[in-house]
Amino acid sequence: MANTYDFGLVGLGVMGRNFILNVADNGFTAFGNDLDKEKVNALIEEGGDTHKVNADVDASNFVSALSKPRKIMLLVPAGKVVDIVIESLLPYLDEGDIIIDGGNSFFTDTDRREAYLKEKGINFFGAGVSGGAKGARKGPSIMPGGSRDAYQFVKPIFEAVAAKYKGEPCVTYLGPKSAGNYVKMVHNGIEYGLMQLTSEIYDLLKKAGGLTNEEQHKTFAEWNSGRLQSFLVEITSEILTQKDDLTDGDLVDMILDKAKQKGTGKWTSQNAMDLGIPVPTIDIAVSMREISALKDERIKADEIYDRPSPESVVKDTLTSKAEKALYFAFIMAYAQGMHQLADASKEYGYELDLGEIAKIWRAGCIIRAALLADITDAFKAQPDLPNLLLSPSFTEKVKETVAATRELVAYGATSGIPLPGLSNALTYFDAYTSSRLPLNMIQAQRDYFGSHTYERLDREGIFHTEWEN
Repeated sequence: MANTYDFGLVGLGVMGRNFILNVADNGFTAFGNDLDKEKVNALIEEGGDTHKVNADVDASNFVSALSKPRKIMLLVPAGKVVDIVIESLLPYLDEGDIIIDGGNSFFTDTDRREAYLKEKGINFFGAGVSGGAKGARKGPSIMPGGSRDAYQFVKPIFEAVAAKYKGEPCVTYLGPKSAGNYVKMVHNGIEYGLMQLTSEIYDLLKKAGGLTNEEQHKTFAEWNSGRLQSFLVEITSEILTQKDDLTDGDLVDMILDKAKQKGTGKWTSQNAMDLGIPVPTIDIAVSMREISALKDERIKADEIYDRPSPESVVKDTLTSKAEKALYFAFIMAYAQGMHQLADASKEYGYELDLGEIAKIWRAGCIIRAALLADITDAFKAQPDLPNLLLSPSFTEKVKETVAATRELVAYGATSGIPLPGLSNALTYFDAYTSSRLPLNMIQAQRDYFGSHTYERLDREGIFHTEWEN
């Protein structure tokens, strides 16, 4: 058995089992490892007797079964578990071996682990994997960062198992250190934003237009065949048709309106603030999950305060405007995320190619969308593009959809229908496209109470005024 398997994977939960079977399906032999004997046996059974897949609970047997340089992927929960697994493998590894963390680890943890393992001669990769369990089995989008030289050993396997967009694999080397985990973190932040926006449009169509779940299913399905084609619009359409096994109704109507989170959206938002990058659509998506958790308080508050009744609207007119508004807001969410990636690349030395990132998101991942082909083209045409809103190819897209967005945001405000994602997307656009903002007043206030100084429009230099009382 020694030194016969091409690829090793630790963590044989749903994601790990599906990923390793994907590797085997694409012509590579793969060996799994998990402390749970049942998971090990399940993989061996599912892998069949092709001898392409095997597994063991023992770390020594696992490592010795792999060809050198050993390529070992970890699909275990982020945090201390990753460090524990690394320590359990180290006694059996040799110089030049490769460990790949495929979980949602925080990027600074990846930097720490890479530096630690580099001293021991071990290559460490943080590789974001997006697409859920189905993507892991049939083809995810993979975002690896680490040693460029070491990636050459992993490249054939990753390119084989990754999702394909018009024949091109949705994986590429992204950059050194924690570039892969960072890109996956921002991917998840954008995902938070898109999910919030989609849920708001669903709510608006329901409360303002009175659309039934079946009508909404058809609406989202129609949108998915056009410029809004995306994984999240597609599954929204499918969710609306699911019947409930426990009642006579639709399942979506029986699901509690409290959304959970694993932290990646919050990390994106927090790090954007550290970098000074505005990502309000992502910020509010995180906040809305936190507000949703206050279910008991929301019920009490709903009983206290009156809410205006939505004015009647024509369904066809509403759905037409909703399609434009959702498209507009999707652009804003991607623009904010790409802006954050551009600045993080400079701050952390990632050397990111935004066109390549958009390219590997076109299939396999949760935020895959037709729009990403246009984003790829925009950054290929202008590699140093600071923001999608400055791309000539996006100017008309935005101009054609912003008016409908304004109308729906105003309608939501007067009708008491919360549209925070849509509102923040519009506010971001209006602020970013304003040559003059009222921040001169804020600078005056700061100088008034704290002597923090200010700059002037008409001359160079730093100024302070002794303000009159």
